[in-house]
Amino acid sequence: MESPNKTARLAGALYLIVVLTGMFSLLYIPSKLIVWTDVQLTFNNIQASETLFRFGIYSGIVCYTAFLLLPLVLYKLLNHINKTHALAMVALALTSVPISLFNLSHKLAVLTLISKPEYLSQSDLPAQVLMQLEFYNNGIDIAAVFWGLWLFPFGYLVFKSEMIPKILGIFLMAGCFGYIINITGGLLYPDYQKLGISGIISLPSALGEIGTCLWLLIAGVRTKS
Repeated sequence: MESPNKTARLAGALYLIVVLTGMFSLLYIPSKLIVWTDVQLTFNNIQASETLFRFGIYSGIVCYTAFLLLPLVLYKLLNHINKTHALAMVALALTSVPISLFNLSHKLAVLTLISKPEYLSQSDLPAQVLMQLEFYNNGIDIAAVFWGLWLFPFGYLVFKSEMIPKILGIFLMAGCFGYIINITGGLLYPDYQKLGISGIISLPSALGEIGTCLWLLIAGVRTKS
């Protein structure tokens, strides 16, 4: 029978892949290439750094593939705590995967636009590229609903398990509400991002997820003697 620590470290490794590839594709690439207020500059940046843009798409595929496996490994580790919450964790996490993968088609459409400019006039291309990136962001907002929701049953299992520090479970559960607040605010209040609070509200999920990832990978889990 596989030891809990071996399962925990596998979960930690998968989580680390999700964290690193997610940060690369969702944060680093946009910061380097996309200027939402300048259509032409964004188009020029992607044309000039097409390889970097392609790596962003590839890292997204790796991220969502790892996220497909992660809740299954966590289920194996934590289902004895509460099977209902463990199943909810898996269901909510896995729901996001097809949404996230399909959403990458908008980035692939950007590659089509910049590699086959004959489809549109040169004057239309930059606007079409930025529109596809806006569509991609809309898809991220939908996937993020489930990225947030799965954290509550996951955090509950961590909190109850006594295998992982309870504080991480609290951060994970708080992170769920952080996601929902940011999604709700962004949808109902167009100037929500200008308030400057989304980063603060996202902090518990970042602390909970990165902390849990590193704990599982480095420390494993506490086992009863």
